[in-house]
Amino acid sequence: MAPRWASPAGLVLVALLALLPARGDKPVRGGASSSVAGAETEPSSAVFPLYGDVYPHGLYYVAMSIGNPPKPYFLDVDTGSDLTWLQCDAPCRSCNKVPHPLYRPTKNKLVPCVDQLCASLHNGLNRKHKCDSPNEQCDYVIKYADQGSSTGVLVNDSFALRLANGSVVRPSLAFGCGYDQQVSSGEMSPTDGVLGLGTGSVSLLSQFKQHGVTKNVVGHCLSLRGGGFLFFGDDLVPYQRVTWTPMARSALRNYYSPGSASLYFGDQSLRVKLTEVVFDSGSSFTYFAAQPYQALVTALKGDLSRTLKEVSDPSLPLCWKGKKPFKSVLDVKKEFKSLVLNFANGKKTLMEIPPENYLIVTKYGSACLGILNGSEVGLKDLSILGDITMQDQMVIYDNEKGQIGWIRAPCDRIPKFGSSALL
Repeated sequence: MAPRWASPAGLVLVALLALLPARGDKPVRGGASSSVAGAETEPSSAVFPLYGDVYPHGLYYVAMSIGNPPKPYFLDVDTGSDLTWLQCDAPCRSCNKVPHPLYRPTKNKLVPCVDQLCASLHNGLNRKHKCDSPNEQCDYVIKYADQGSSTGVLVNDSFALRLANGSVVRPSLAFGCGYDQQVSSGEMSPTDGVLGLGTGSVSLLSQFKQHGVTKNVVGHCLSLRGGGFLFFGDDLVPYQRVTWTPMARSALRNYYSPGSASLYFGDQSLRVKLTEVVFDSGSSFTYFAAQPYQALVTALKGDLSRTLKEVSDPSLPLCWKGKKPFKSVLDVKKEFKSLVLNFANGKKTLMEIPPENYLIVTKYGSACLGILNGSEVGLKDLSILGDITMQDQMVIYDNEKGQIGWIRAPCDRIPKFGSSALL
């Protein structure tokens, strides 16, 4: 499976070293062939259906058509890293079983080492960028927080998108051909690779912008019932109704972060601060740094009804059972209070996290806390808002205006204009 990590069932997909955008890296606009020959259009938007859930599958993924002729691949949607990559036959040294035949690159698809995107990739991975010859290929090793990794070579190929303006475009984009995956699970993977949607210039989102296909805006709507949708561009964004907070930029990290936040349990301040909060669709669960996590657990335990009993459940570390097994979060949500994050970057901005956005009900009938201790998986001071907390919200990463936004939404209703699924 694509590198995600569990503790024990929590999955996180965040590159340890986020890819930094290359200065002056502006490829010539073009490479996008329209369904109307020779047509050059203004940036539009594209929508893709999402599949999966937080529990029991532990991820949300998208089907994209890559290559010529286009072939389908399932990609794990990850706003916590930049590089999109597929497990591929180059030949493959170490690959998992995947849903589709391995991607097979041809020599003319290799991105040369001298390409600016290769320099950006290497710089972001804290690797010295050195090319011994103009024809040398662009090799990489990307490592993730669970010590998983993917070794590969940068290639380019066409990605098919049906846009809101009615056209079909097939820009040639750079991505990773991963021929050696070191991951925590040897089982059949539900995906063929990772869709990197971070802010670096090698991100697919940045490349769409550079090719004039969409604006540098991406968003997702993850349904509590499973599925949802992913969109590129801003045609779907209800700007006036969204809660916005500025992105906090860091020279060392290129994550989607609004900075720090204070934590409330109901209307009670827990008097702790989440030092750096990251929005990460590559994480199934939410992770708090050690101090906020302990404060939350103490508050939860001190407020619970006597009808709930703490039990052991293999799914997650902290779980409860009632007088009879729970069937859904709706059965137990009245026993828990909402959490609130108060972001202090710019004007104070609140995010309410109701019980259904931090609890799961397992197959054993337990209600379990879907917020985990990030220090136990090496996240140190980072606090990650994962899929569970972002469910039934449209979350927007607007790199054009440097802001992150969210609004409650029916995520199981995919917008009406044409979907790009498997063109």
